[in-house]
Amino acid sequence: MAIQQLTDEQIRTWTRAQKDEWWFKNIFRGDMPQLSLRSGFTGFLLGGILAATALYIGAKTGIGIGVGLTSVILSFALFKALSSAGLADDYTILENNCTQSIATAAGYAVMPMISSLSAYMLITERIIPWWQMMTWIIVISILGVLVAFPMKRRFINEEQLPFPEGRASGVVLDSLYNGDAGEGMFKARLLGWVAGGTAAYQAIVSDGWMKLLQFKILRMDQWAGVKEPWVLHERLDTYYYQAAVKAEMWLPKILGTDFRVLGLRFTLDAAMLGVGGLMGIAVATSCLLGSFLNFAVLAPLMIQAGDITQRVAPNGNLVPISRVEIVNQWSLWWAVTMMVVGALMGLLAKPEMFTSAFKSFGKKKAVAAAAPGKDLLSHIEVPLWVSYVGVPIFSLLGATLAHSFFGVPWLLALVSLPLIFVLTVICTNAMALTSWTPTGALAKITQFTMGAIDRSNPASNLLPAGMTSDIASNAANLLSDIKPGYMLGGKPRHQAVGHVIGVIAGVLACVPLFYLLFLPADANGLRSTATIVTDQFAFPAALQWKGVAEIIAKGLSGLPASAITAMIIAAVSAVLIELARIVTKGRFPLSSVSIGLGVVLPPESVLAMFLGALLFWIMGRRNKTPGTKGNRIWVEGCEPICAGLISGAALMGIGNAIINVMLS
Repeated sequence: MAIQQLTDEQIRTWTRAQKDEWWFKNIFRGDMPQLSLRSGFTGFLLGGILAATALYIGAKTGIGIGVGLTSVILSFALFKALSSAGLADDYTILENNCTQSIATAAGYAVMPMISSLSAYMLITERIIPWWQMMTWIIVISILGVLVAFPMKRRFINEEQLPFPEGRASGVVLDSLYNGDAGEGMFKARLLGWVAGGTAAYQAIVSDGWMKLLQFKILRMDQWAGVKEPWVLHERLDTYYYQAAVKAEMWLPKILGTDFRVLGLRFTLDAAMLGVGGLMGIAVATSCLLGSFLNFAVLAPLMIQAGDITQRVAPNGNLVPISRVEIVNQWSLWWAVTMMVVGALMGLLAKPEMFTSAFKSFGKKKAVAAAAPGKDLLSHIEVPLWVSYVGVPIFSLLGATLAHSFFGVPWLLALVSLPLIFVLTVICTNAMALTSWTPTGALAKITQFTMGAIDRSNPASNLLPAGMTSDIASNAANLLSDIKPGYMLGGKPRHQAVGHVIGVIAGVLACVPLFYLLFLPADANGLRSTATIVTDQFAFPAALQWKGVAEIIAKGLSGLPASAITAMIIAAVSAVLIELARIVTKGRFPLSSVSIGLGVVLPPESVLAMFLGALLFWIMGRRNKTPGTKGNRIWVEGCEPICAGLISGAALMGIGNAIINVMLS
């Protein structure tokens, strides 16, 4: 069934009261179950699980993966199966929409962990107590909800802005429940089969799962005398290096530096294949270019020149040169420059995001005056007084937490609060028009502004910037989730409550997991921030935040001359690349932000992402014809396949870490 919508002329000429009346009479589904006990519970469980996979992938790539479509398909398939078995009534379309809203909100909760909070710990070498991390994320997320709802009535009810990602979710839901249900079950089976196969593969490349199987279940250490578990090496070139060392064969080097030191290895990482499929060939190619340029060209040159060297650890030991050392000592600076300049150029290239974001606030009073009287939707909308009372209270609470938890001066904590409104309006408008939230670029504006006031304390620019960007991101993404609810006739009040439920689910699932994966306790029960960034988890988003904070605090005087030269070249290149994208209207194939991202990611992960993107690009070109089996699998099924690759690998990787802790 086609989703009803207003015409362009009706959107331009009708008052908001007329639009609300049309929606109430034609779209609103009355008392159809939405935030029911089962939809809330299902969303809570799915949200926690999928948020864990988002944390795992975010720590590896710095990319926030969407979990909305995955939750829609899984919820649909689950209750369709239960209904067929006579165990439960079928899920309503609004219950499913509420479930995906809860699940996606849980996914948003991981972003501070992989960006500003991790950067703070890396710079200060202070581990944030778990209860402080939980409290901080919940407070700023709820503030995002409170800021969002006054804007919901303008962006969604009045201006009927598209919110492309949210609209796509609404169309998918409508097609599942009012179209061919078999297509939804096909995508669910596709996701399930891929996730199962990926999980099986991930188990045999994981030391924890193999220890559990071979030593605890098969007892091979007792009856066969096996001392180490057999594991299929995920780094496939390990077999070559083992044979090469024994046979004294040639070891590949660039200017005398071993490939393994540079991170130039081939890893069959299923999760990264899925991430590459989602990001597309253009972004993946840009990442590959940045990675190759840095690790195959610049890093060997800088090692040879002595600008990248072994450094002395606090305990007096020499730290061997590795990929992490290459990034921290030299590459991070030009990568951050490329990403920040590129993001700001991309933002400035879209002035309509600024102008259109604020253009109708002036006419808001006129619209209200033209349509006085009772609000027809007052019983289903979130009352505006909740935001008017809640925003000041939670803003002051956020400033208090920034001061007491992280040592941010009161003045800076309070000065940053007005930026929340400005950034949220811009981010929401960007999400409404393009499904892109420029939080990274806008956060740097806050970071540099706060840093100009106080350069002595990194927390003074990190945490206010993190707070404003996370609030803006939560608000913008919440409105994107509300868009399908509006299209399908749901109650926005239910989705607001669902968003809070999702945030709590994400925090409860991911904060303990964060400490388990990235801050494991040693034999003495002590934790160190040195375990956050590793070859397995690159934390590129945190490194970007850390790099900007260090430039603000220390300036450029402590950097090698070559690093400063590279930063200048990177800045000019980013400007030229983004200008080329503007002139060609997006057809220029490179992205400066993605090139910089490729530098801070492990090269092996970048290669796996590129191979995943290349696979789906080739198969998509070979199967262009709609309705064919190949098109159904590789084009229509791209997102379920990628979600299966990511979830299967991530969940087994998380399980592997838990098993290693239990067996240690």
